Amino acid sequence: MTGLSLRAERVTLGYGGRAVVRGLDLDVAAGEILVVVGPSGCGKSTLLRAFAGLLPAVSGRVLADGEPVTGASADRALMFQDDALLPWRTARRNVELALALRGVPRRERRAAAERWLGRVGLGDDAGRLPRELSGGMRQRVQLARTLAAGPRAILMDEPFGALDAQTRASMQRLLLDVLADAPATVVFVTHDVDEALLLGRRVVVLGQDGVAAEFAVPASRDDVLTALGAGDQVKEAV
Repeated sequence: MTGLSLRAERVTLGYGGRAVVRGLDLDVAAGEILVVVGPSGCGKSTLLRAFAGLLPAVSGRVLADGEPVTGASADRALMFQDDALLPWRTARRNVELALALRGVPRRERRAAAERWLGRVGLGDDAGRLPRELSGGMRQRVQLARTLAAGPRAILMDEPFGALDAQTRASMQRLLLDVLADAPATVVFVTHDVDEALLLGRRVVVLGQDGVAAEFAVPASRDDVLTALGAGDQVKEAV
């Protein structure tokens, strides 16, 4: 699997005639982990929906690998704070769902579900229902379900925002580990500046008139604590 490049060219996005984002120019390189922060209502989630093909631009163009985005695609997956697992399906069958909808044979999708549940540390919990899992475990199932479908770009809307601090830190480490082996492009929305600096190679502060500020993150995660001085700049920009 290789990442998918994403691009917004002078994009205006909105609902019911009201613009939420105006004149946005943004490039996301294939395989990049880009983190988007900004005040509530600035259009972070709206941007993800545009990249996913669920919201057409009022003006401008949204591109994936240089081609106009005209609708949803299996190459682009959304992952939300709400895990949205089907309560009557086991963890295994939840992970299988996207593959089943694409007509993947049962044996293949079962093998893929088992592999990804093992990768996120839930190999022994495949037969449990969502109500039998903790919040962090349900988010692991959602991550496994997303990755099992093989998207080239993952659009993540505060997926760890409802978790306690310890579980959130565990999920952050897990995400980085998994992406090292499955290098999809990631656009990750968060309100947590420390999370942004930990996960992203680049942090963009979004405003209603486009990108308000942009910060590079050191390539070595060992340098992140040093870079938290930049975190103060990000907080001021937000």
